[in-house]
Amino acid sequence: MPEARETAVYTHGHHESVLRSHTWRTAANSAAYLLGSLKPHMRILDIGCGPGTITADLAALVPDGHVTGADHAPGVLEQARAAAAGRGLTNVDFTVADVHALDHPDDTFCVVHAHQVLQHVGDPVQALREMRRVTRPGGYVAVRDSDYAAMTWYPASAGMDDWLDLYRAVARANGGEPDAGRRLKAWAREAGFTDVTATSATWTFSTAEERAWWSGLWADRTLASAYAERAVEGGHADAERLRAASEAWREWGRQEDGWFAVLHGEILCKKDA
Repeated sequence: MPEARETAVYTHGHHESVLRSHTWRTAANSAAYLLGSLKPHMRILDIGCGPGTITADLAALVPDGHVTGADHAPGVLEQARAAAAGRGLTNVDFTVADVHALDHPDDTFCVVHAHQVLQHVGDPVQALREMRRVTRPGGYVAVRDSDYAAMTWYPASAGMDDWLDLYRAVARANGGEPDAGRRLKAWAREAGFTDVTATSATWTFSTAEERAWWSGLWADRTLASAYAERAVEGGHADAERLRAASEAWREWGRQEDGWFAVLHGEILCKKDA
């Protein structure tokens, strides 16, 4: 097995405001591009599973197979295990892993899936090589990442513009690539895949309820999460700038005409048989 090579720092951490977003994610709203390729018997590895909501959905979709959820942070896996147990799922387990050096033999899984992972890792091409290695011939590597530079909203807001500039600077200083979505196809080709289907999809937040939820979690995350700490410790922002960005989020959320779209790049890579 290759040595672990994780060098990036996870920008968000696992503050409640972060998990508020992560636990909202489902296979339907975050992995629709993959679902048509699933078969009931498949063995799946879900990289960067976090609190496990997508993992549990995948397990329910492969009742004769098995899903392993993997995350670099041990603490969040307890929440994932509880979520799976609460749904009565018995074909799922969870483990600590570094995607740069997976502790599995070659050709183990039918599908290796990663949602919002490659934007946070130190070497996304090496991560994809590892995902490819542990996938069986004829199986799939499925990856979806947002693209921060492509996020857009209405009405215009100088405070939101500053939030986006700051976030991208902090993420890159932490060793990640916040505009990963547009790079997934190129990374996959560099990792050795020749059969790559590249697509895109969006999340859109526009109703009063959606605006309140999306703006609230980002306003809180900007002030209280690991991201806020790293922004200050890295010299990217002071407390005043973070407060201004947080208030810009809340102000946007109060706008009746408010609209926010998150663009995601997606790749479905078939491993050569």
